[in-house]
Amino acid sequence: MAFALVAGLSAFAGSAQAGTTECKLPETGELGVEQLPTGSSVITCGAVGRVVVHDGAGVTVPEPGMAVSVDMLTVDGESHGFTLEVAADGKISYLLEGATADSSTAGYDVSESTTPDPQSDVPAEVDTVTDSADSSTEAEVADVDAAASPSACSDGAYKTDDRKEYGTYNWYIGDGGLPAGLSKNDAIYVFMDALDNITDSYNNCGYSDSVGAKENYLATTSREASVNKSSQCTGQDGLSVWDAGDIKDTAVATTCSYTWSMPGVKNDLREADVRFNTYDKDFTNKPTSTCANRYFDVRSVGTHEAGHIFGLGHVGAGHENLTMYTDSFRCKTIARTLGKGEILALRSIY
Repeated sequence: MAFALVAGLSAFAGSAQAGTTECKLPETGELGVEQLPTGSSVITCGAVGRVVVHDGAGVTVPEPGMAVSVDMLTVDGESHGFTLEVAADGKISYLLEGATADSSTAGYDVSESTTPDPQSDVPAEVDTVTDSADSSTEAEVADVDAAASPSACSDGAYKTDDRKEYGTYNWYIGDGGLPAGLSKNDAIYVFMDALDNITDSYNNCGYSDSVGAKENYLATTSREASVNKSSQCTGQDGLSVWDAGDIKDTAVATTCSYTWSMPGVKNDLREADVRFNTYDKDFTNKPTSTCANRYFDVRSVGTHEAGHIFGLGHVGAGHENLTMYTDSFRCKTIARTLGKGEILALRSIY
């Protein structure tokens, strides 16, 4: 089925490149990738702002010179997500899940000097993060590998996407509720810890941190992550926001990333939003033996989503002990620490 789709897209793209300029799209509704295939012009088709869907995921078509990626962490162990890129001339291309994008990382960050950074509102008090599921005096569950797969420290599998943070990922906490019953102050530290697991190459395998990625919490905001109830990316608003809310019921969390196209090198990350599914899933900041296969570890999920932000893709069956595995296991903390594959992936980018 996937081969037939790719073949169909290639054939369609060939006709577009051969000089076919006619473009007929339905006036309303979502579009499939076959309706707006590789080589189509968003200018000729009037497609900017339309929603394109593939394999249960969706993105809003950006302006020329931009790319948008959607990554869903689901409970079925399958990859759900894709990238839609619009070249400077308006031509569309896709990177569907399962493809690779290990292009050069020798690019640069484009400064947005006209947009001043607001003063950070990081509270000065010591991190004393608690949540409604933390009240138990029981010990947190141990970070134990799944026996059926290679250990995290021996599994070197990885995938990278066409995305790199050349500067610093500046982020906000959004309006509304948060996972695991966290207060906004506590969420700062939980999300910061998840991001730092990536930027600091946090692992228990003995690998040193040689990754130059950086993150910086800025402030709370009244804005929300640009992710709708169908886990579709709804477009940029200029802020990278972490929050929680109602998304697709099969998704644990969804990340939407926006990059500037940089031919020949990894695309430059401009914005990335993360939303946790608090309508259909339960989260905790401290899984214990009484977790009863109910709660997702918020830091494990957060670390996985942070991996997407900094350019890491999903790995599939047989790699269950890696942070970027396509499923997030309830009541386990293993994804808080990176495995060999994630370390190699980050080093290949940064």
